[in-house]
Amino acid sequence: MSQDGKDAKQPTMEKKDSQDWARQMTEYMAQAAGVQLNLASINPYFSRCVGKNDELADDDRYTLTYYVDTTVPVAQHPDAVRKIREMLEGRGLDVESYREYVDGKPEALLYARQPTSRYLVSASTSGGSDRMLFTVGTPCLMPGTPSPSAAPS
Repeated sequence: MSQDGKDAKQPTMEKKDSQDWARQMTEYMAQAAGVQLNLASINPYFSRCVGKNDELADDDRYTLTYYVDTTVPVAQHPDAVRKIREMLEGRGLDVESYREYVDGKPEALLYARQPTSRYLVSASTSGGSDRMLFTVGTPCLMPGTPSPSAAPS
């Protein structure tokens, strides 16, 4: 993800800490929805930071996209995503995209962003089945110990 200029101070967090934090965030989402995560499906994906002109960082900066799914009857997806939305808005995230149904059939989608730290989360029906996918994505991070004000909430 690009920053506000090439010399902008990068938020810092060790990779293990960012993965632990993303895991906690998906656990909060599951708890809010009243569902159990499928721990065997956890898939953390680290990648190099990409700038606004598609340049790749030459240092250790990274982004994390963390995926985990859950099994819940598709008819319950709208209720689950509604509960997650309420929890995320209570934590100060801005909902950027939201739906519960498509053509009268349950097909949930929630996409939200934390305005100051710029991390994003999503919850969605996956493939029109009983599977919901929870995702957490970080902005570009520099390895290191974050200052207390820079850590995501």
